[in-house]
Amino acid sequence: MPEPTSPIGQLLAIMAQLRDREAGCAWDLEQTFETIAPYTVEEAYEVADAIQRGNLEDLRDELGDLLFQVVFHSRMAEEAGAFAFDDVARAIIDKMIRRHPHIFGEAGQRTSGEQVQAWEEVKAAERAARAPKAGLLDDIPAALPGLTRAVKLSKRAAGVGFVWPNTGAVLDKLEEELSELRAEVASGDRRALKEEFGDVLFVMANLARDLDIDPEDALREANAKFLRRFRHIEARLAEDGRTAHDSDLQEMDALWNEARAQDKSRRP
Repeated sequence: MPEPTSPIGQLLAIMAQLRDREAGCAWDLEQTFETIAPYTVEEAYEVADAIQRGNLEDLRDELGDLLFQVVFHSRMAEEAGAFAFDDVARAIIDKMIRRHPHIFGEAGQRTSGEQVQAWEEVKAAERAARAPKAGLLDDIPAALPGLTRAVKLSKRAAGVGFVWPNTGAVLDKLEEELSELRAEVASGDRRALKEEFGDVLFVMANLARDLDIDPEDALREANAKFLRRFRHIEARLAEDGRTAHDSDLQEMDALWNEARAQDKSRRP
């Protein structure tokens, strides 16, 4: 175990106290892996948000929050007799050494591209050893964000040749799915409409993978752009003592285009 006086030792001691059956925190004692999991996901997103904003002070704090999630899960697992924090650390140490033989073993030096390929090969071997009868896609977590999981599913399938031949073919498929979506919009069949909408999103995830774009990151940037431009609309209306409620689509669209022009003028 880490020394009690080290930062990680202190954090582990705090977690143990919070979960103490006699003198711990009632809320912390009530938690389970299932109830804590949403907080873990939320903290990971807050780490990504701090990175996107370029705020290293916030990143420090958010990484601490995420580390606390690891400590929390580890403590509950230790109480159940499954594993402890040190086992988590040892597992990732072993994995990193195993997946970097060109650094910690006898394999020759690799380029970044060669390392990515080798990494995927080692992961495939690990999956086969862990569950030799499992399907190729079975271990991709269902709890991942939908677009991220779609990219991972299609990437794994692409690894065995189940992939569109080029970007043009993906775009053709997108046009096909959009046509089917339009038909269902006209039909009014809500169940079919949802299915076709999902198909469009899945093809978009495939397109993101083909173009080497993280779709979640791209959507976050689009959200930020929308927020920035809508704030511009609100600021311009506020100059006249008005809000969006006092405007109409035509005026707001003109102000939106004004904000878009400003964005383009700032591009390098």
